[in-house]
Amino acid sequence: MIHQTTKFRVIQTEQKSANENMAIDDALLTSYNKNDLAILRLYTWDKSLTIGISQDFSEYSFINEYNGNFAKRITGGGILFHGHDLSYSLIIPTQFFQGLSIKQSYEIICSFILNFYKDLGLDAKYAKDDLNVKLSKSEYCQVGFEAYDILVNGIKIGGNAQRRTKKAIFQHGSIPVLSPNKDKIENKFGASLENMNINITFEEAKKRLINSFEKSFNVDLEYSQLTKIENEKKDLLLKDKYDYANN
Repeated sequence: MIHQTTKFRVIQTEQKSANENMAIDDALLTSYNKNDLAILRLYTWDKSLTIGISQDFSEYSFINEYNGNFAKRITGGGILFHGHDLSYSLIIPTQFFQGLSIKQSYEIICSFILNFYKDLGLDAKYAKDDLNVKLSKSEYCQVGFEAYDILVNGIKIGGNAQRRTKKAIFQHGSIPVLSPNKDKIENKFGASLENMNINITFEEAKKRLINSFEKSFNVDLEYSQLTKIENEKKDLLLKDKYDYANN
């Protein structure tokens, strides 16, 4: 379990393309070793989109509007639009959640996001705890309602997805900060903090999210950059896996 003797390595990366952001996530997970520090990564995006691991780019004609700035996540879920959001990734040793189900680990991990929204003065709760919400799936991330999606006044905001390996639990998610430049698929973008009259910058949102993480789990933080091994792995993945035009 996450507790006060736990130390997390915090990595903040500047705005990047979908391909590079997903290659970094992939590199961090595949480079992770059993005794490494757990990782919290925060990052922002160019205007782009990502799809779930089981989805296919060819099914969506509007993907051409993104000029190659799209990528497949290493987790499931639906289409997610980026550029207006702050994202996080977590890599946590499996022993931290030994004996807990995926749903139980979601509830614990997502508590820092729930607290982030509450600290902004918003009435945030999990979808499973809102009696007016019917749980459902959708090919668009912001349209469906999973049990541990976060709602503010009954409106879904952001989304989270998880993957497990023998060594680690990987989870990432998105917090919509600004209202996106909506187009013909506007009803698929979902709500944002700006929609809810919360006007903060990405930098302030990062600070608040880190603070919420630190307070929620009472952990120590060690600020860091990608290691040489992680950078080399990321570059290799960009060439061999995330370069969709040439693969």
